[in-house]
Amino acid sequence: MTDRPETFLAHLRTAAVGVLERFPAELRPEIYALSFRVWRVDDDDRRPYVAVGYNTETQYERERAPDDDGEARWNYAHWLLEGFETLGNVPEDPVGSRVYEEEVRSLGVWYDGEVDLDRLLDDEDVAARAALLRAHFCDAVIDLARQLHADGVIERVLGRPLPVVVFDMARPGWEAHATRAANPPALTEDFTAWLRDAGEI
Repeated sequence: MTDRPETFLAHLRTAAVGVLERFPAELRPEIYALSFRVWRVDDDDRRPYVAVGYNTETQYERERAPDDDGEARWNYAHWLLEGFETLGNVPEDPVGSRVYEEEVRSLGVWYDGEVDLDRLLDDEDVAARAALLRAHFCDAVIDLARQLHADGVIERVLGRPLPVVVFDMARPGWEAHATRAANPPALTEDFTAWLRDAGEI
């Protein structure tokens, strides 16, 4: 018997439940969407993380303009983004860091050494591995949201099903695909309608 997860996704699932359960009880009734913000430490694809957060009706009202067409409600630029727990290959998640690195090494996509823009532009192998690392992590985050829905975790912790908006600020437009892939269709109807009105899809 071991307390180590078999896969990185299994770790994310277990750890994310704890994160959701630590959301402030007084804010839970006004949370209308969860946010899974994907990023990387020092823009290094070997050190990805997801910040598991939320947006609230209060934040929406604070950001909303009189003629708001959904922009403040669904565009993450208007959301609460700071102060949330992070999961992935970061010091705040030591178990996740070990499991993640072991997993991507076993997949053969890890690479060693310093990384910078010149290396990514000049070394095709490193660039390909970086792209695979990014895809692997993003797929895990989308699968995490799906599992939290399927297992009823979001509904149990927050009292109702809520959409999970998945985004990476370095990849504008990706959130449309990621969010729709991460949720049951009924939960993203308003989000999708806003994207359509904004000309994003």
